Amino acid sequence: MATFVLTVIGDDRAGVVSALSEPITASGGNWERSQLARLAGKFAGIVEASVADERYDALVAALSALESAGLHVTIERSDPPEVEPTEVQGFLLELLGNDRPGIVAEVSAVLTAHDVSIEELVTEVRDAPMAGGTLFEARAILVAPPSRTESVRAALEALADELMVDLTLTGS
Repeated sequence: MATFVLTVIGDDRAGVVSALSEPITASGGNWERSQLARLAGKFAGIVEASVADERYDALVAALSALESAGLHVTIERSDPPEVEPTEVQGFLLELLGNDRPGIVAEVSAVLTAHDVSIEELVTEVRDAPMAGGTLFEARAILVAPPSRTESVRAALEALADELMVDLTLTGS
């Protein structure tokens, strides 16, 4: 079985998901996981899917043909990891504060320094309900070696104070 990840971007319109899913289904493939959204008038997404090895090349050709319909699709085959994963602990990070440039860069730099991986990240800028201005909100699923739990928690709490944001980190 060939597992692959595809990314897609194009002008947002009705039928984009149908156009993307049809070749996968027609080839006997399975749409397994996805994150899709309308961003700045564009439809953008990432999909994990699988198909029988002998049908992979034909599926890649069918998905690539979507370019003529205005969808830019990139396909990356994903082979199973050869290295056994090390023990990790999961965390949920939630952040809310006044929006300003650099929040994602600063948080991700702390995570990188503590060998923490981001499994999922969802961010949004929205109007502040009472105070005016905008709020930045982030929700991330993180994984880290258990030995890093306390140091990453302390570093993120210090950063939250510096950025003047509310940040919670809960273990799984």
